[in-house]
Formats: sequence, C-alpha cells, structure tokens
Amino acid sequence: MGLLSWIIVGGLAGMLAQFLLGQGRAGCLMTVLLGVVGAFIGGFVMSLFGFGGVDGLNIWSIVVATIGAIVLLAIARILRR
Repeated sequence: MGLLSWIIVGGLAGMLAQFLLGQGRAGCLMTVLLGVVGAFIGGFVMSLFGFGGVDGLNIWSIVVATIGAIVLLAIARILRR
C-alpha cells in the first residue's frame, strides 16, 4: 500500500473513530495519525482472530483501521482517568 493510500485510509478511519466515540475534533495531522496507528492496531487484532488486515484502499481496510482507532481512543480515555 502506498503512502497516499495510508493517508486516505488513516484520515477516513480517524474521522470515523472520532465521530463514533464523540471525541472532539482534532487537527488533520492528528486525525490521519490516529487512523494510521489504528490501522496497525486493527490489523494486529484482526490477524489474532484470523481475519485479514489492512491490504489496500478498500472498505475492509477502512473498517479494520477504524476498529483499531476506536481501540486506541478507548485506551487513551482509560489512561487519562
């Protein structure tokens, strides 16, 4: 997957995760970073359950990255308390 694909998937996943969890809006760079790190986390979690991870610019990759970003935001919420 190319750099542009990672940025697009990361941006979409970051926005979806922030929207679903009701987080405040972050800047563009933080949203993309949230999604990209979420893609790594989501890929790892999905591989543990026997599913495929992030493999291109498609709906499944966005779903996996969003799941990972939600996990990341949930962990951040727990650590802040």
